[in-house]
Amino acid sequence: MTIKAILAAKPVAIISIHPSVKVTEAIALLAEKRIGALPVVEDSLVKGIFSERDVIYGLARAGAAFLNENVGAVMTSPALTVSSESNVMAALSLMTMRRVRHLPVVDGNTLLGFISIGDLVKYRIDKIEAEAAAMRDYIQGA
Repeated sequence: MTIKAILAAKPVAIISIHPSVKVTEAIALLAEKRIGALPVVEDSLVKGIFSERDVIYGLARAGAAFLNENVGAVMTSPALTVSSESNVMAALSLMTMRRVRHLPVVDGNTLLGFISIGDLVKYRIDKIEAEAAAMRDYIQGA
């Protein structure tokens, strides 16, 4: 299975942020959309990721002054990315090994989507449940 299948099941809209946006605005967007991370995009290129972890690390480092910094100065960069043709299990492995919970999906220089570890785990569980149901149907029909 590829990441393309995950993207097909998700809404098309990609919520992103520009590196020049203030941290306070980025935090407000995370809260409003109830999401944990945003791809940071400039000139259609993914420059990094701004996440809840960046907020925690920034506050620990600089205190309240951190809130007035630009996202581009505090984001995690460079962003780890996957392509739409990447294998779901390979993406899960990458996220586990690198201890990240979000990955931009990029083909060439084009941002196609943004996936979370939750998206991948849900897809994997749904697939396993479908396989189990097919196996039960096969056994009952035999």
